[in-house]
Amino acid sequence: MADSGELREVLASIDREDRGLRAFLDVWPEDALARLPAASRLPLAGLPFAVKGPTGLRSYAARRLIAAGGVPVGSTSVPGPGTPWQTWGLGRHGRTVNPWRPDRTPGGSSAGSAAAVAAGLVPLATGSDGAGSVRIPAAWCGVFGLKTTNGLLPSPDRSGLASAGVLAASAAEAETYLRCVLDGYACVSPALPLSAAYSPDLGFAETEPEVAAVVRGAVRRLEAAGVVRLSGGLDLLDPAAAWFAARGGDVRPPEAELRAENDRRLDAFFARTPLLLTPVTPNRPHGHEGPGDAFSTALTWAFNLSGHPAASVPAGFTGDGCPVGLQLVAARGRDAELLGAARVVERALWGPGAPFAQVHGPRG
Repeated sequence: MADSGELREVLASIDREDRGLRAFLDVWPEDALARLPAASRLPLAGLPFAVKGPTGLRSYAARRLIAAGGVPVGSTSVPGPGTPWQTWGLGRHGRTVNPWRPDRTPGGSSAGSAAAVAAGLVPLATGSDGAGSVRIPAAWCGVFGLKTTNGLLPSPDRSGLASAGVLAASAAEAETYLRCVLDGYACVSPALPLSAAYSPDLGFAETEPEVAAVVRGAVRRLEAAGVVRLSGGLDLLDPAAAWFAARGGDVRPPEAELRAENDRRLDAFFARTPLLLTPVTPNRPHGHEGPGDAFSTALTWAFNLSGHPAASVPAGFTGDGCPVGLQLVAARGRDAELLGAARVVERALWGPGAPFAQVHGPRG
C-alpha cells in the first residue's frame, strides 16, 4: 500500500536505478500520482505495480488490478526486433540486464518485469507465458513467477499457448494478483507433507549438472523439513516439435500424437500425484549474445501445450552467482492449490520473510 510519499520514492528509485537495469520501456509518474487519491480508497490502496510491454496497460490483469486500487507506474521491457530466442529485453535505456549478473540476460520475454521486481523497484509486475516467458525470467532473476492455467484468464494469443501470469517478490505478493484477477479466488493452505514427484529432466532435457544439483538440494531440504513426500517421477516426450507446430498453426499427425501422448501421461500423473517438481530451466542465465543451441524452454513449454498451471520459486544459486528456479506444476484449474503449495515451499526454503533478503541481494 502506498501514500504519496511512498509512491514518489518508488518513482524516484525507478528513475535512479533503471539507467543501469534498463527494465522499463516507459514510466508514468504524473499518471501514477494522479491515480493515487482514488486508488487509496480501494482494497489495494495504491499498491504500485508494473505492466509487461507496450500493451500491458490494456491487459485484463492490469485493468483488474487498477479497478482494485493498484497504481501502474510503468511498462517493462520485452524483446526487441530480431530476437527469436525471446530471452532478453530492450528497455528505454538499452538492453535489460540481470540484477544478479549484469553480463547475463534476465530471461524473457517478461524480462523487464522480472528484473524490476528482483531489484525491488516494484512488488509485482504482470507477465504472460507462452513457452516459459514468466517462469524463466522469474528463475533467472530469483523471484516468484506464476503461469496460470491456460484459458483461465483472457489472452490475446490465438494459438492458445500463452497464459497470463505474474512476477512478484514472493508467493504472498502473487496472491494479491490472483485475488484481484480471478473471480472467486480463495486462499488454500495445504496439508503437509505435500505429495509430490521430482524429475530433473522430464525424461529428455539435458539439464546442466550444477543446475540440477541446486534444485535437487532444495528438494532435499523440503523433504527434510517435512514439506514434501516424494514418490515416483514423470517422463514426457520432448515437446519441441509439437510446440512449434502449434505456434505456427500447422499441426500434422505426428505432432498431434506427440501432444496427445504427453497429455495422457500428465493426466495419469496428476490423477495420483498433486504436485510435480522440476528445475525451471536446464541451463543457467546465458550471456546477452544468446543461449547457443540450448533450449531454455525445454522444461517449461510442455505445460503451455498441456495447459497446466506452473510456478517458479527461487531454489538457490550456482557457484558463479546465477539464480536457479524450482518449478512447481499442478493439475489444470488448481491455481489456488499451486499457490498455496508455493507459499509453503518458499517459507521452508527462505524463512518467514521469504524470499525478501534473497530477492533484494542484487542491490546490496
